[in-house]
Amino acid sequence: MTTLAPPAQTTGERRGPAPARPRRYGRAAPYLFVLPALLLFAAFKLYPIGWSFVMSLHRTVAGVDTFVGADNYARLLDDPLFWTALGNTGVILAVQVPLMLALATGLAVALNSSLLKGRSVFRLGFFLPMVTGLVAYGIAFSVLLNKEYGLVNWLLGGLGLDPVPWLTDGLWAQISLGLALTWHYTGYNAVILLARLQTVPGELYDAAAVDGAGALAAFRHVTLPGLRPALLLTTVLSTIGTLQLFDEPFVLTGGGPDNATLTIGVYLYRNAFSYFDFGYASALAYALTVLIGLLGLLQFRLLGDKS
Repeated sequence: MTTLAPPAQTTGERRGPAPARPRRYGRAAPYLFVLPALLLFAAFKLYPIGWSFVMSLHRTVAGVDTFVGADNYARLLDDPLFWTALGNTGVILAVQVPLMLALATGLAVALNSSLLKGRSVFRLGFFLPMVTGLVAYGIAFSVLLNKEYGLVNWLLGGLGLDPVPWLTDGLWAQISLGLALTWHYTGYNAVILLARLQTVPGELYDAAAVDGAGALAAFRHVTLPGLRPALLLTTVLSTIGTLQLFDEPFVLTGGGPDNATLTIGVYLYRNAFSYFDFGYASALAYALTVLIGLLGLLQFRLLGDKS
């Protein structure tokens, strides 16, 4: 049987990998892929932000935009309605947000308990208010809390109690707004805290039990330190959301009665779309942005990891 010998190789000839094809776009390829997103971001984010700052330096006088420099910002300092709106927003931030986060923490601990049956159903039920539209649930609360024909006052009347002016009295309007916000956002924050709580090792609770720690001591020394990053996140998000609060007070009370529920967001809207003072409204928006940034930095300094 005849065998074929392999072809002879030329002396000194070396076989290597085939030469790579030249790349048409080279290093620019990644930038071309993100270019559409960058263009959209520039058109719908950067340009409006920049133009808003330009508008904040102008005032419309007799239908003509006039450059006034920092006058709109100086006007904030002498505007009593701005300070009223800022004070109302601060009250919500100081009272409603801590109460909501405390309820969310307790709810997260309860939903994480192995003693609770059907935990998935409860988690879904408490999170459902978050997916409800802001305007929709604002209208629902305005109907429920109506003084004349609202369901809440009807139930109070069945108990022999006088009707409560939920939306027509300044103090009760603030309470009504706080109740609506708490109902809508507590479950959302509880889900965030629950996700973090499920990452806390169970061995830490076992060690605390061995050391003789009770439920309160374990909560203080194990649960709260474990929840610290999530508590920081929910605090910052709640602060930003409260400072930007608009839908609920606008739908429930329109900022009334007597500006008792006037927030910075509602006041900004009034100046822009009721008074058409877009320059002052833009100054309000930038003042709000600076305030959010300062409070965010303060919260990170106070609640952030100090290690």
